[in-house]
Amino acid sequence: MTSLAKSPRVRLDDNAYQQLRLQVLERDGWRCQVCGSMKNLEVHHAQFRSRQGRDSEDNLISLCVQCHKLSHA
Repeated sequence: MTSLAKSPRVRLDDNAYQQLRLQVLERDGWRCQVCGSMKNLEVHHAQFRSRQGRDSEDNLISLCVQCHKLSHA
């Protein structure tokens, strides 16, 4: 019987995460990817960190505060 080992979660240090955050905001044109707002932007993990989501560009998306709240509801 073989078991599947969990891959380690990639979590960046604060400085590297801030650089990645800016990279994602720039990639997304400084707009919420749901409603298009350019105000109160946050970066959202598509796969939550608590569920082994990685701090990587392909797992992050720019959302405004309102859409970010709705994504967690």
